[in-house]
Amino acid sequence: MLSVYYTAGFPTLTATIPIAQHLEKAGVDIIEIGIPFSDPIADGPTIQESNKIALDNGMNLHLLLEQVQEIRKSVSLPIILMGYLNPVLQFGFEKFVKEAAKVGVDGLILPDLPLDEYLLGYKKIVDEIGLTNTLLISPTTSEERIRKIDAASNGFIYAVSSSSTTGVQQGFSTEQESYFKRLQDMELVNPFLIGFGVSNHETFAAVSKYSLGAIVGSAFISLLKSSTDLKSDITRFIKGLR
Repeated sequence: MLSVYYTAGFPTLTATIPIAQHLEKAGVDIIEIGIPFSDPIADGPTIQESNKIALDNGMNLHLLLEQVQEIRKSVSLPIILMGYLNPVLQFGFEKFVKEAAKVGVDGLILPDLPLDEYLLGYKKIVDEIGLTNTLLISPTTSEERIRKIDAASNGFIYAVSSSSTTGVQQGFSTEQESYFKRLQDMELVNPFLIGFGVSNHETFAAVSKYSLGAIVGSAFISLLKSSTDLKSDITRFIKGLR
């Protein structure tokens, strides 16, 4: 399974819609649309830059939801909105979840939403409105916490491949592959997708041996930045990953 992330409003304000359309036609399984934020601390320079450009272009949550509604007229793939908690809280958490569901969003990824706070104050809202909320784990996450996250999940788990920021890397270390194998052996209730460092066919194939599939972000953002023909470049990129 292949999930592809890109930042809403990048490289141009209106590119959000055609990128989603091209990704579906290219054979992607899940679309993750990033909510631009001024301080994306978990992201490397590539995604940080895309956030800044998107914000400079005028992207905001209200416009993003309008664009998702437009995307839904032609795209049937699952759509996940991924972003930091601050813009969502400013919008109003319950209002955001309701509006997101109304325009056709299927799930959320809010990496800086603490697990305990989610379980105490937000999970009920998300569940009642019918969205999935994807939680993250990393190589330093204890088995106890992984089991707790698995129990709180209703879609897939985002397994971060390393404790660094997002970005392209050259393959995976023996230590990382041991982590992937440990997750595989845990026989979790929910499947997991591996992200951070998946950028080409070799890295996609490597993580797919252990997981349901992969999440690709920085490498795709780099492609968008340099693309002169979104349709053909996206199609070539996705076929190359597969």
